[in-house]
Amino acid sequence: MGAASSSYHPRALYLSVDGKIQKVIFSQHCSQYDIRELLCSSSNLPRNTAISLVDSEGAMVPIYPAMPTNTPNCLYKVVPQSAGQAGDKEDMFQNVLTQVADQFSRAFRINELKTEVTNRMAMLEKRVELEGLKVLEIEKCKNDLRRLRDEMTSRGGGRMNCACKYNFTDDGKKLSPRRDVPSYPKYTLSQETIEALKKPTFDVWHWEHNEMLSCLEYMYHDLGLVKEFSINPITLKRWLLNIQENYRENPFHNFRHCFCVSQIMYGMINLCNLQEKLSMTDISILMTAAVCHDLDHPGYNNTYQINARTELAVRYNDISPLENHHCAVAFQILSQPECNIFANIEPEVFKQIRQAIITLILATDMARHGEILDLFKSKVDNFDFTNEEHIKCLKMVLIKCCDISNEVRPTEVAEPWVDYLLEEYFMQSDREKSEGLPVAPFMDRDKVTKPTAQIGFIKFVLIPMFETVMKLFPQIEEMMVQPLRDSRDHYEELKQQNDDAMTEAQVKKTDSMPLGGKKK
Repeated sequence: MGAASSSYHPRALYLSVDGKIQKVIFSQHCSQYDIRELLCSSSNLPRNTAISLVDSEGAMVPIYPAMPTNTPNCLYKVVPQSAGQAGDKEDMFQNVLTQVADQFSRAFRINELKTEVTNRMAMLEKRVELEGLKVLEIEKCKNDLRRLRDEMTSRGGGRMNCACKYNFTDDGKKLSPRRDVPSYPKYTLSQETIEALKKPTFDVWHWEHNEMLSCLEYMYHDLGLVKEFSINPITLKRWLLNIQENYRENPFHNFRHCFCVSQIMYGMINLCNLQEKLSMTDISILMTAAVCHDLDHPGYNNTYQINARTELAVRYNDISPLENHHCAVAFQILSQPECNIFANIEPEVFKQIRQAIITLILATDMARHGEILDLFKSKVDNFDFTNEEHIKCLKMVLIKCCDISNEVRPTEVAEPWVDYLLEEYFMQSDREKSEGLPVAPFMDRDKVTKPTAQIGFIKFVLIPMFETVMKLFPQIEEMMVQPLRDSRDHYEELKQQNDDAMTEAQVKKTDSMPLGGKKK
């Protein structure tokens, strides 16, 4: 890739241990667990001791490879957590679990329903046995069982044969996180991390979910959105947590992908100086659409939804069923007062933001790629930042760029995403084969390779789109367009190597065959 990855240098921390200064040196290649063990050893504590790190003022310091360093004049201190604290936390956690279980049981009457179903099933089985399996009675029993199953489905809020997680036909249905705002102290991002967040070279694989949530939170503060829209910081935390909870654990379309898209959007806002060209409302639309753009993605694309006639395809009349669903989940979350980051703006402004976010998320449907790019090409040579239609078109192209931007990153960061995407594709194609549905060649594990999957996509989708954006923002060439060209060359070279290896293997196979056509 054209963008070189960051070089890692040893990092040093200075600790206060028994009144003496203890220097600790580690590499950014270390895991946070390695660092914790190193801190324990340096502080004469057992390796597995639960610890926290505080600065000279008593503030918590996060322990991770890119953590803030200090100087001998500003010492950190390792503080072991007492068993009593751990026990108190465990008791509190058990109490919360008990309360949740009680509320869940009351809400859905699971125990009562279970008893009712068991009793009625026993009664039906007895009737079948006593009446000699008469045809009419069997049919009646089947009807009763069918009615029971339907009743269980309607009362339990579950659905059969549905590709989505939530049923919006239930009145009052809410999407709530499995945990509330965490009690961990606010992460302090190092200056190195803050600067890295603004660049496509940012390595997204070094971060856990809570750390990614903190980075997203920082972006909203840094862009001035919290101040501009009077967002309650606790509401922002709770909204982001709820967002994370509503991304599934798919190989590709998961919360880390959401973070990648949002981080690249934040980077483009900085790289292209968009805060000087767009309104704060537009900036909030870009960031929020990026965060929400794949909510509750089931791991099977629109083609599968339509061909399999899933609930989503039926609900949205085969028109961008996934993207419509992502929008619906996004605003279902925002409809909860405790998660509504736009609670303090005027209704008309919220209406404008809502419509724009929907427009951007719907634009991520790749079936509309040619239509949207052609529209942008017709405007880019005479682009007018005071024209609302031009701005709307630009925002659609920007979120499209961010959504499929993995190849602008360094090879070691980008390449794992290709493997995860192919894994998700193969899961879908295997299911399509088992269900007798059409299978796209680029998703078939028997027909596609990593180089063939990437070359055409980079040459005919990514480079043309980013080069068109480059006409408006020339500064992206070095950081984004050139890495795409390098990535194309990388995969073409890899394909040539594979082709040469196959040719050589074929020649060897032919040479081993006698003239009669039988192996020696």
